[in-house]
Amino acid sequence: MTQLFFPEYHDEDNPLLQPLVIVGAGGLGREVRVLVEQLNDQQPTWSLLGFYDDVPPATTLPLPYLGTVAELNATREAVAVAVAVGSSHARAAVVARLSAAYLSFPALIHPSVARAPYQQLQFGAGCIITQGCILTTDIRLGQHVLLNLGCTIGHDAVLEDFCSLMPHANVGGEAHLETAVYLGTNATVINRVRVGARTIVGAGAVAIRDLPADCTAVGVPARIIKNEE
Repeated sequence: MTQLFFPEYHDEDNPLLQPLVIVGAGGLGREVRVLVEQLNDQQPTWSLLGFYDDVPPATTLPLPYLGTVAELNATREAVAVAVAVGSSHARAAVVARLSAAYLSFPALIHPSVARAPYQQLQFGAGCIITQGCILTTDIRLGQHVLLNLGCTIGHDAVLEDFCSLMPHANVGGEAHLETAVYLGTNATVINRVRVGARTIVGAGAVAIRDLPADCTAVGVPARIIKNEE
């Protein structure tokens, strides 16, 4: 097994900073890097080490490229991991490969996102909640849920593991998104609608009634155009 060493773990200026790496060296990865820096601006917490990706980046990154997902999984050093992969299916596949006991998956929530105790919000491990998101009250997010810029989540909504919401997607009160649902940019799921596992709701679509698992729905109102076999 490859043993990786991260000398940056011992930050001379602040030895209490926790080491963190980002899996995914594309645009979302660079956005997550900004999110982590913004969290550090609010309260220094993370020592950002660099990026992992199975495909070496073709462009210059703001942090070092450290290797493949397999190499990260072989580490014997404790490190926090942010999985910056936009696709629900692909993100779940990456997380399944990251089984090393030394890896942890903190929830990263932008400091502008209100989350007072009285709101009764639950965030699973590995959630990434970016700038401008609004969550009201009594909301449960599973593990590795991604809320991109400016999403809104209404009261009593449930988003199961690996759900992905692209910028300005909206989930109404008491709606339920099952595992690995993907909402495109500006998509909306209205109150009390349930969306089945792994279903894609296209950009700008509005789901006004329940949708089954493993389909793609587009339009206003959202209509199924594809069923996965």
